[in-house]
Amino acid sequence: MIAKFMAAICLFSFGWAQAAEYAAVSVPMVPIKVGKHSYYVQGMSGAASSENQGYMSNAGFVVTRDSVLVFDTLGTPSLAAELVKKIRAITPLPIKRVIISHFHADHYYGIQVFKELGAEVWANKNGQGAVDSEAAAERLAQRRETLFPWVDENTKLLPADKWLDGDTDFEMGGLHFLLRYVGPAHTAEDMVMLVKEDGVLYTGDLVFRGRVPFVGDADSKAWLVALDKLIALKPRLMVVGHGAASLKPVADLKFTRDYLSFLRKSMGQAVADLAPFDEAYAHTDWSKYAGLPAFEEANRQNAYDTYLLMEKESLAQ
Repeated sequence: MIAKFMAAICLFSFGWAQAAEYAAVSVPMVPIKVGKHSYYVQGMSGAASSENQGYMSNAGFVVTRDSVLVFDTLGTPSLAAELVKKIRAITPLPIKRVIISHFHADHYYGIQVFKELGAEVWANKNGQGAVDSEAAAERLAQRRETLFPWVDENTKLLPADKWLDGDTDFEMGGLHFLLRYVGPAHTAEDMVMLVKEDGVLYTGDLVFRGRVPFVGDADSKAWLVALDKLIALKPRLMVVGHGAASLKPVADLKFTRDYLSFLRKSMGQAVADLAPFDEAYAHTDWSKYAGLPAFEEANRQNAYDTYLLMEKESLAQ
């Protein structure tokens, strides 16, 4: 028994030493308790930059009676290592499982830190191949420039250990977790998690709060359907992918829904009128969203991608 205990201590110490090798971050990371067992850390507003050290997304963790579950791993291994330190300040329990909401850089670049600690990573099967794509390689090269030394030549893009097919419910350490596949929406692999006992819903980037969402090449029509699924879960509190946790989940779900609907309506009308994108964008009244963080970085691209999507949908009719 003593030998097993010492072996476990050595394994933990080795894993911790590995995580401690990452370049330190100086951005403040404060765990916020949102349920009896549930926490999250809140990234800063705006796009990833050297100023915020890539800390512009949220991650969550849940402390059960015998282990810890983490939801998303932040945008750099250094941030993930800092998150581990924050978890260790709350509990010495092992980090057993990691759930990845989707494979965008700011949510999964910390996977390697948790794998070094022995955690098993779960994600939806539609994320298979994402880390090996040309787009992922281009993003990593860009991040190595803009986020060095927190993203460097030792940063690895790692896949999940277990690929889930659809919805999955499981018990861990006396708590019950509901994983819901809600893609394709923001990405093809979108997955959310409800901690049943706490009534806390972790949404990843299906919901943005206090900033303009990043739409990218998302299927916004399906995304709107996914938001209705989240409303049906009736969460008490919602931890979103960016911004502060929501004490009024329905209102914030509606904000993201209304933004997507506005994009689709304005760009859809432009397509119907055969208006060029630049003209349509210039003539659209963006005043409701122009004062929000990330508007300059994200809104025009969101509109352009939606314009292309509406063209595609019109041709399919």
